[in-house]
Amino acid sequence: MTASVPPLEKSPVIYPDSDGQPMADNTEQFRWIVTIQGGFDALYKDRPDVFVAGDLLWYPVEGDNTIRIAPDVMVVFGRPKGQRGSYQQWREDNIAPQVVFEVVSPGNRFGEMLKKFRFYERYGVEEYYLYDPEKGELTGWVRTGENLNEIESIRGWVSPLLGVRFELVDGELQLYRPDGERFLSYVELDRQREVAEQRAERLAERLRAMGIDPEQV
Repeated sequence: MTASVPPLEKSPVIYPDSDGQPMADNTEQFRWIVTIQGGFDALYKDRPDVFVAGDLLWYPVEGDNTIRIAPDVMVVFGRPKGQRGSYQQWREDNIAPQVVFEVVSPGNRFGEMLKKFRFYERYGVEEYYLYDPEKGELTGWVRTGENLNEIESIRGWVSPLLGVRFELVDGELQLYRPDGERFLSYVELDRQREVAEQRAERLAERLRAMGIDPEQV
């Protein structure tokens, strides 16, 4: 009598939260990644169904942890906010990031960027934007059917999904919200806060000089 051998159990697939690569190669690239990610986070702060992330690994295919990419910035409509170690698409109602941004650094090679483009085209990205701060160049693509097609004129372009307007001023990217406000860096935001505080203090001093308590206004 031959003893039966039980089938071997498959080991669970591990999806690492890191690919071992740095988020940015230099301070300029990092500044732009943070500014773009923070701008979209602020834009959609009141939308619980919009997930915004920076440098987060995206796994589009269940069971294969070699198919992955970490966009500098991704925007996903239809998914809740919250903490994630990685974006595993099959756990996200199979919704792919609709919009991705890449900020080029001197270390990026043409072959690497082409590979990223093909990945985004294959796995369902609707809009892809590539900014090179060193060269002052911006390129964008939007999906038509199975393909990502280049936007012929990117200056003044308004994203169909984001409603955000793209401008290049002396080679520097400027993004404008649907309400016309420009995306600002943290330094610019802090300066705005300081100016507002100074104006408020000057107004309070005038009111006190008139015998009015600013706290009672």
